[in-house]
Amino acid sequence: MDIIIILGYAAAILIGVSLGLIGGGGSILTVPVLVYILHIDPVLATAYSLFVVGTTSLVGAGNYMKSGLVDYKTAVVFAIPSFIAVFLTRKFLVPWLPDPLFTMGDMEVSKSVGIMVFFALIMLAASYSMIKEKKKGGEDENGEVKFNIPLIALEGSVVGVITGIVGAGGGFLIIPALVLLARLPMKLAVGTSLLIIAAKSLIGFLGDISTQTIDWQMLLIFTGLSVVGIFIGSALSKKINDKALKKGFGWFVLVMGIYIIGKELMNL
Repeated sequence: MDIIIILGYAAAILIGVSLGLIGGGGSILTVPVLVYILHIDPVLATAYSLFVVGTTSLVGAGNYMKSGLVDYKTAVVFAIPSFIAVFLTRKFLVPWLPDPLFTMGDMEVSKSVGIMVFFALIMLAASYSMIKEKKKGGEDENGEVKFNIPLIALEGSVVGVITGIVGAGGGFLIIPALVLLARLPMKLAVGTSLLIIAAKSLIGFLGDISTQTIDWQMLLIFTGLSVVGIFIGSALSKKINDKALKKGFGWFVLVMGIYIIGKELMNL
């Protein structure tokens, strides 16, 4: 087996490990691994990422569901507009985007470069949410769940579009929305977020089946290894300080995001 493929599959395990360790963040690395290690076209890589993220999040959500840490009512209010947005984005918006996206004089910005730069900007936002210190007193484990239905639905739509374009689950956007808008306790928000991510990512992937040629063998192997990584990460999480790990991972994502922007701009 080619060494590049071995490295890509090893990275799949690490993606799952990171998901198991901190309950998120790993999905933000899936597209860069597929693009820069396995040399898959960015548009197809975002489709593959939806399947990987959806499947691994479903496994993670299963554990929270068994513990009663999923708020199904909130999931439905958030998820319905998100489902619609991500499916329509993958089915119509992504194929509709012109290639090149635009030209400025002699500079031509291709569709692939545009997607990767947008993805890197999402990575920078994700890194900020992981690095920043949370204010104490912001979570009430026994607080009453309250709903701001219009805002939750709007947030669901926005996250759905972002997920459709870049192929990331959007947990770093969903969890703050659930905590602030529905006032869910953090653990309940994480479990609910994983269920939403799983459903909308897999639904978004359905929009690609008719427009992309899927290498099912590679995709299933990559996904399976990522799922194995989740269980490894979950076991390791009991021995590692979560806050330190999350902040360290946030800095890593920040560096990766800056690297991707630099690399893509050099290709212009």
